Amino acid sequence: MLKQYFTIFTQRNTVILLLLGFASGLPLALTSGTLQAWMTVENLDLKTIGIFSLVGQAYVFKFLWSPMMDRYTPSFFGRRRGWLIITQLLLVVAIFAMGYMDPSRDLFWLAALAVLIAFASASQDIVFDAYKTDLLSAQERGNGAAVSVLGYRLAMLVSGGLALWLADRYLGWQHTYWLMAALMLIGVAATLFAPEPEVESPAPKTLELAVIAPLKDFFGRNNAWLILLLIVMYKLGDAFAGSLSTTFLIRGVGFDAGEVGLVNKTLGLLATIFGALLGGVLMQRLSLFRALMLFGLLQGVSNAGYWILAVTDKHLYSMGTAIFFENLCGGMGTAAFVALLMALCNKSFSATQFALLSALSAVGRVYVGPIAGWFVEANGWPLFYLFSIVAALPGLLLLLLCRQTLEQTQQSDSFEPRRYFGSAYRWAIRFLLVGAILLGLWVIILITDGLDWTHLSQPASHIVQAGALLALIGIALGSVLDFLALRRQPVL
Repeated sequence: MLKQYFTIFTQRNTVILLLLGFASGLPLALTSGTLQAWMTVENLDLKTIGIFSLVGQAYVFKFLWSPMMDRYTPSFFGRRRGWLIITQLLLVVAIFAMGYMDPSRDLFWLAALAVLIAFASASQDIVFDAYKTDLLSAQERGNGAAVSVLGYRLAMLVSGGLALWLADRYLGWQHTYWLMAALMLIGVAATLFAPEPEVESPAPKTLELAVIAPLKDFFGRNNAWLILLLIVMYKLGDAFAGSLSTTFLIRGVGFDAGEVGLVNKTLGLLATIFGALLGGVLMQRLSLFRALMLFGLLQGVSNAGYWILAVTDKHLYSMGTAIFFENLCGGMGTAAFVALLMALCNKSFSATQFALLSALSAVGRVYVGPIAGWFVEANGWPLFYLFSIVAALPGLLLLLLCRQTLEQTQQSDSFEPRRYFGSAYRWAIRFLLVGAILLGLWVIILITDGLDWTHLSQPASHIVQAGALLALIGIALGSVLDFLALRRQPVL
C-alpha cells in the first residue's frame, strides 16, 4: 500500500495538478483571514472589517461568469491554459499592488484590489476545475482530485498561518504580500509547461448557448435532480460536525484556544492531506460509487469522535484522535466528491457545469451554521454530534438511488437522457430558476445595505424566504419525478 501511495507522485500530470492546485488555493486567505488580521492590527473598526468579508461572495457566485470561459478561447495557449495565464498574471499584479496599501490610509484602493483578487481567484478556480475535468480520464480522476486538494491545502497554510507569522515576526505586511505575489509565479510556470487538454466536444458557438446549453444538458439527463440533491447532502454530516467544532472544543469541552488552534491547524491539516491522498490510492481499486459509499460511511462514523469528547473527561490525546480521524475521513470523502463533480461535467461546458455544481455543494456548508447553533442550544453537544452522524445517512441513501446512473456514466463517459414526465420537469426548472433569481436579488440587497446605499432589510427577509421556498419546491418536485422515473425504467 505504501508503494502505491507514493506512486501517485510519479504519474503523468501529477506535478502540474499539484502546482496548479497550490496556485488555486494561495489567494483565498489573502482576501479573508490574512487581510482581516492586517486590518485588525491597523485598528480598523469591526464594521469595516465585516464589509470586507463580502468579497468572498465571488467564490459562491463564480458560476455567473463561468459561461464566458467556456465560450471564448484566448488567442494564446489554448482554451484552458490561456484563461489560466490571464487570471494568474492578474493575481500576481493585484497581490503585489496590495502590498503597497496602508489599510488606515488607502481603504478604497485596498477594497478595490481585494475585489479584483477575489474575482481573479474565483475565475482561476473555474478554469482549473475545467482543466482537471478535461485533462483526466475516468481512471485518473481520483488521483487528480487528491493531488489538487493537497496543493490547495498547502497553499492555504502558506497564505494563512505562515503569512501571519512572517508578517508579525520578520517581513511586515508589505513584504509578506510581495512574497505571496512571487509565489503565484509557481502557477504561471506550471501553466506554461502544462499540456492543453485534447477535447473532442466543441466549445459553445455563442454566449447564449454557453449559458443555456449547460443547464439544458444537465437537466435533460436521467436522475439529474436526485444527483443535485446528492451533491448537497453527501457531505452534510461532515458540515454539521465541522460547523461549530472550534466553539465545541473551547466552550463545550474546555480546551484553551492555543491548544485547539495548534491541533486543528497542524494535525487536522496533515490528516486532511493524508486522507485525500489515501482516497486517491483507494480509488484506483474501487469504482466511483463504491468509493463514495465507503468514504461517506467513514465520514459519518468519524463524527462519533466528537460525541465521545462530549461525554468523557477532557484529554488532549482524545481531542487529537478525534480531530485526526474526522479530518482523515473528510479528506477521503473530498477526493471522491471532487472526482464525482468531474464525472458529472460535459467537456463542452466543463467550466460552467463544474462552477454550478461546486457552488451547489457549498450550500450545506454555508447554511448549516444557524441550524447547528439552534440545535446545540436546545439539545446540548452530545445529541448534536449524534445527529451529525444521522445527517450523513440521507446522502448515502441518495447515492444508492443514483448508483445505476453513476456506474453507467463512469463506464461510458456519457449521460443517459431523461425519458419521462417532460412537462412536469419543466415546472420544476421554473420554480428553481425563479427561486435562484430571488436569492441572487437578496444577495445584491445585502451588499448594498452593507455599504449603506440602500435600507431594504425588511423586504430582503421576505425575498430570501420566497426564493428559498420556490427553489426547494423545484428541487423537491424534480426529485420526486426522478424517483417515479426510476421505478418505470428497466433494471440493467
